[in-house]
Amino acid sequence: MKLKQRVALLLLLLLGLLITKLLVLESSSSTNFPGATRKDVQSFRRFVHFATSLQLQGATFASPFSSPWEVAAQWVIPREIYPEEAPEMAAVLNAMASSKIVHADIGFKGTQLKALLVLEGGQKVVFKPKRYSRNYIVEGEPYAGYDRHNAEVAAFHIDRILGFRRAPLVVGRYVNLKTEIQPVATERLLATFLHQGNNTCFYGKCYYCRETEPACANGEIAEGSLTLWLPESWPLQKHRHPWGRTYLEGKLARWEYDDNYCEAVRKMTPYDMGPRLLDIIDTAIFDFLMGNADRHHYESFRDDAGASMLILLDNAKSFGNPNSDERSILAPLYQCCMVRISTWNRLHLLTEAGLSNLLTKATVADPIAPVLSKGHLHALDRRLMAVVDTVRRCLDTHSPEAVLVEDRMALDH
Repeated sequence: MKLKQRVALLLLLLLGLLITKLLVLESSSSTNFPGATRKDVQSFRRFVHFATSLQLQGATFASPFSSPWEVAAQWVIPREIYPEEAPEMAAVLNAMASSKIVHADIGFKGTQLKALLVLEGGQKVVFKPKRYSRNYIVEGEPYAGYDRHNAEVAAFHIDRILGFRRAPLVVGRYVNLKTEIQPVATERLLATFLHQGNNTCFYGKCYYCRETEPACANGEIAEGSLTLWLPESWPLQKHRHPWGRTYLEGKLARWEYDDNYCEAVRKMTPYDMGPRLLDIIDTAIFDFLMGNADRHHYESFRDDAGASMLILLDNAKSFGNPNSDERSILAPLYQCCMVRISTWNRLHLLTEAGLSNLLTKATVADPIAPVLSKGHLHALDRRLMAVVDTVRRCLDTHSPEAVLVEDRMALDH
């Protein structure tokens, strides 16, 4: 055999070995844990790329014929609030963070202070003002304290990282209370404004709103979060969470003392069929990672016959104490011992990529970044390992077929 032929053959062999190695690596990345699929790995890789390229500043729409609010409204379907691939996401978030405020009113519903704003173009958003510094630790019960505006921002991006896509869009924003809010505010909102020293403050109207406990700006500039209002064409239905707390001292909910409580839930509508129970378990994981022990109710889309997703609204009681892990939040997971395969796959991929690392990259372009303190970021990684360990204990006592549930639903935008 001539020298040139030998060299050519050698190169072909080396190329073949390289291709084989790449295939093996691809296969191993999809099969090094139970239930892994290449689809889940590829979906995760797309998110990682998108998270690191989400730049808000200067992001605009290429087409002058559609507004950011129209685009975001068209994303919503029964099982998703936004699609996996949304190249317009940065432009929508940028519009939320920069559009002119044309109307401001009090936020009636709920226990915590917020304001209802309308942005230019008619889009409603919920404004939650800053109450704590990033390093402040909320002591006491796991649901104690004021709402945390930065928790809403972090929760939206954790929803993206987990691949759930069930949380409304949220972005941080600095608002001038004197020039942006007061000139367009209703009389009832203006009536709650006051001054403390050189700082402009307001206390709004809610169950726990008090004139003695206002939210104060730094001078006139208030830091807060804006949550995009869901389209009016998708009315919401409120449900009591089956693992909700009593909030009464000395009185436990049934799930807190009955180890077989999940069996009773499985007999209730809408948890006896359809995706809702698995949504509850996904939400328990989501809440545990953030330390949110305040999910006493939840919303779905109305008239859904149990098919709508559990919508991840009101996440501001998260990230209160980075030194405490409230394991009871995971009760739906460890009492039912079941989880979606896609969720289990994503959790494993996050242990390799680093949840706190991805959240930092996903939020670096937010106007109020850094969104979380280092303590809360470390807590995310610690709690992630606790979730994985909980599922593994279930797998030790039950068959994989019983624990890992295939529940992929067709999504059509």
